[in-house]
Amino acid sequence: MSELEKKKTEFEARIREFVGLPEGPPYLCPDAVNEAMIRHWCDAMGDQNPAYLDADAAAETVHGGLVAPPTMLQSWEMRGYPMHDATRLLPQNNQRKLHAAFDEAGYTGVVATDTEQEYARYLRPGDRITAETTIESISEEKATALGIGYFIVTRSVFSDEQGEEVGNLSFRVLKFKPAQEAQAAQESAAAPAKPTRIRSPYGHDNGWWWEACQEGRLLIQKCSGCGELRHPPRPMCGSCQSTEWDSIEASGRGSVYSFTVLHYPPIPGYDFPCPVGLIDLEEGTRICANIAGVEPEDIHIGMKVECMFDDVDEGLKLPFFYMVE
Repeated sequence: MSELEKKKTEFEARIREFVGLPEGPPYLCPDAVNEAMIRHWCDAMGDQNPAYLDADAAAETVHGGLVAPPTMLQSWEMRGYPMHDATRLLPQNNQRKLHAAFDEAGYTGVVATDTEQEYARYLRPGDRITAETTIESISEEKATALGIGYFIVTRSVFSDEQGEEVGNLSFRVLKFKPAQEAQAAQESAAAPAKPTRIRSPYGHDNGWWWEACQEGRLLIQKCSGCGELRHPPRPMCGSCQSTEWDSIEASGRGSVYSFTVLHYPPIPGYDFPCPVGLIDLEEGTRICANIAGVEPEDIHIGMKVECMFDDVDEGLKLPFFYMVE
């Protein structure tokens, strides 16, 4: 066994000691589920469901009162701004010790890759949530477009005051050695294929929209109850709660309501700088998409744009918005 192989064996034995360990003691979320935080979440997400925001209307629903959006589950345990600097988070729990071991071995890069959530019940104002996180698994060494690394999966279980599970979350990150693409290619029999774009979630509620994109058509979901347009697609109208809907085909014309230009971190499959805009469609709703055909410094609020569908990868068309005169 070479010295390099010996070091790798010792390192993997060290990190695998963490598998199955709790991150740390159970964490009592700092705030009870509360209406203010629910309101802020709904404002940010553009969700006006009265079951989350209107106590009188919520009392008439199957919930019998206000509830929190299920997708807020993880937000109740967020530790705030100090999370950006692990050295400020004390005590140094097992997950931070694991990441420190990776850093010491040169795996200093980290990127979140995916998450899965399950919800057992709706949370209500006043619920006090406790989170318990376990280091569930560590993969074998992988050669990725970002570099050589390991996937780490943690699983968090959220419980109420009675100890009943209200939901759980699995989270996977890649810890990798930056700038190792060339080395990975040399160690592979063939050069790795060019990374493709990250695919958006494709399911029952939005599959029809993506299928239309592949046909070069930009559709907008329309409530059959009140006629309100909505995007992105979802199963229920936020205004009248009807689950009946149809769609209209958008002209593709609109204007830039807001935009940002991504420079860092580089993401495989994307060209940088990467302009992303929130587009006011002339039909009266908005869509988030890439802006193309114009230098980033020339993009401005109110700029007139029109949608075109570009082939970004084999079998994938996406809407891009180009400046028009």
